[in-house]
Parts: sequence; C-alpha cells; structure tokens
Amino acid sequence: MQSDNRLRATRFAVALTAAALLAPAAHSQAGAADTLTLAQAIGMARQANPMLGAARATADAAAQRVRPAGTLPDPELQLGLMNRMISEFGSTADPMTMNQVQLMQMLPWPGKLGNARRAAEHTASAARADAEEQTRMLEAQVRMAYYEVAYADRATEVMRRTQSLLRDFLQVTTTMYAVGSAVQPDVLRAQVEVARMSEEIVRMEQERLAMAVRLAALLGRDASIPIPALQLPESTGEFPPTDSLIALALLHRPALQAGAERVAAAQATLAGARRELYPDLKVGVAYQSRPAFDNMISLMVGISLPIFAGARQLPMRRQMAAMRDMADAELVNLRNETIARVIETRARAVRDRDLVQLYRSAILPQARSAVQAALASYRVGRVSFMQLVDNQMTVNRYEIETIRLLADYQQGVGELTAMTGGQP
Repeated sequence: MQSDNRLRATRFAVALTAAALLAPAAHSQAGAADTLTLAQAIGMARQANPMLGAARATADAAAQRVRPAGTLPDPELQLGLMNRMISEFGSTADPMTMNQVQLMQMLPWPGKLGNARRAAEHTASAARADAEEQTRMLEAQVRMAYYEVAYADRATEVMRRTQSLLRDFLQVTTTMYAVGSAVQPDVLRAQVEVARMSEEIVRMEQERLAMAVRLAALLGRDASIPIPALQLPESTGEFPPTDSLIALALLHRPALQAGAERVAAAQATLAGARRELYPDLKVGVAYQSRPAFDNMISLMVGISLPIFAGARQLPMRRQMAAMRDMADAELVNLRNETIARVIETRARAVRDRDLVQLYRSAILPQARSAVQAALASYRVGRVSFMQLVDNQMTVNRYEIETIRLLADYQQGVGELTAMTGGQP
C-alpha cells in the first residue's frame, strides 16, 4: 500500500513538471480566442462615445459663431406719427404733421469687427483642436481600460493554473500524510494556499468586471453587454529618442495647438478692446410723408461718446490683457507638462519592456527550475513542503507581474501615441 502511494506521488511529480514546462506555451495561446481587437474598440469609441460627440458639437457651435462676429449690427427701422395735435389727433392741417419711416445703421470703428472675427476664428480653431485632443485622449483611455481587462483575463488564467497545481499539491500531501510520509502542517498549509488562491481569483474577477464596465462606457455600449477576451501584444521595437518624441509632441499635440489658438484669440480680443475708445458711427435716413404738403427726407449722422471710458472701456482693456497673459501662461505650462509627460511615459515604457524581457529570459525560467528541484527534493524529504509552495507562489507572482508589466507597457505606448500623433 505504501509503495502504491509513493508511485502515485512520483507520477504526480512527473505531471507537475510537465505542466510547469508547458505553462508558457499555454499562456502564449491565450490570444487564440480573442474576439475584440484594440483597433475595433477604438473605432467603436470614435463612433459612439458621447463625450467625443459633445466635443465635436462644441467645435461645430464655435465655427458657427465666426460669421456673426464679423457682421454689422442689425439696422433699426422706426415708424412714427410725428407732430400730431392733441386736441385733433387725426388732423393733418399743420405743416409739421407727418408720418415718418426711419432707418438707422450703426457702423463700428474700423478694425473692431475684424478683430472680433479673428478672435472667433481662433476660438473655433481651438475648439476643433480640443475635439481632436479629446479623440486622442479617448483612444488612450480605451487603451488603458482595454489592457486592464486583458491583464485581468491573463492574470486570472495564471491564478487558476496555480490553483490547480496547489490542489494537486494538496492531494499528494494528503496521500503522503495518510501513509506517514508527510506531517499535518503540510496538509493545512496546502489547504490555506488553495483557499487563498481562490480569494485572489475572486478579487481579480471583480476587478475585471469593473474594468469591463469602464471599457463599455468608453465604447458607448450598454454595461450589460459582456466584453469578450482581448489581445495583449508583445513588447516589440525600439522607441525613438526622447528628443524626437518631444519634438513630435510639441508639433502635433492638439492641446498645444488649441492653447496657441487661444493665445491668438485673446490677442485679437485685446486689439479690439483697445479700439473701444474710438467712437462708433451711426448713420440714418428718414422719410416723412405730409398728407397736406410736400413730402420730406432727412439724413442723420451720430457718434458714440466714450465719456465713461474710465469705468467701461479701460477696465475692459485691462481685462483682455489679463486674459491674454493667462492664455499665454497656460500654453507655457502645457508645453512644460507635455515635455515632462513624454519623458516620464517613455522611461516607464522602456522600463516595463526591459523588465518583461528580463523576467521571461532569466527570472521565470530560474523560478520554474526552482519548483522542479524543490519538488524532486520534497519527494525524498530534503525540502519542506512550505519551501515547495513558496517556490510555486514565486513563479505565480512573477508570471502575473510579467503580464502587469506588459499591460503597463502597452498603456504607455498608447499615451505616447496620443501626445505625438503617431506610433512610437
């Protein structure tokens, strides 16, 4: 009976070794069942995301304000019954009695409408750039949520595989304990590790659910529609130098273009405010119909008098100057922030890529070899069961960390793509 149990344990060791060797291959085949690619997800978000639709509508609204900003004010048409006698309102005997039609048009000082139109044009351009920035940021957010779900799927797969091995550990340890080849603490430790892995799986499944709901919201989909398995590409290729990425970001990032347009709009508004001290011209023509006498015509010219300049025009000029300075400072700050984000994101992505290569080429193979060696030594009593479990959990931890780093790398690539306008 004891020899049969030892034979069973030996067979389990062979099976465990094979499983450890085949684990990377099983992980590499995880993408075979993927049904939603990143490109498809981004396309869905571009079409259905409500916030992106709002940004585009805002840009359209700003474009519609350009022509009105440079158009003359509406003329005024006035009708009047002039010089009627109170005692005989319907009498037209008095030569001053007339029916009048008057048309007035206000003509702003030259340059006022031009500056207003230029400010509206720059504001519309800024709104279009904001919409493009919103599009790129949406794509980056889709990447973030997409790879979070992909990470959760693959981490759960690793945890389930580790849980299966721990259950095999528990079975063999229980058998060995029954024949006196193992101690009870080994059985209890195996039970605890299986339960703890079950807890980790439940936690990861809930995280996956939360990330899937967030991804569905970005895609404009109902949260009840399940998100299928997703892809997690390998980290390939080299990044361009930091200086090149910074130059691309400063040249192509829509947020910077929007900031520059806002500075130009503020400058045009300030130029218009400086002309507010100049009087506007008002011209008019009036036709007077006199029932009992000859008809008459009148021409009128007037100007506005900025006698309250100290309380109106000059504070407006100072306000526009402050707004111009604010827009300029925000643009400088955004440039500095963009440079810092490019440097930081590139450094993180390079670190993640290098660590993935290090884990796969050195650390994980050594950790798996440690499990195999500990298993062989455990069978002959040279290594404790706790050491065997610890070695297996180390493999589990590094496998999950590798997936985490790979997801972080792809997220970093997405952020750099959003800022530079192209694939790094």
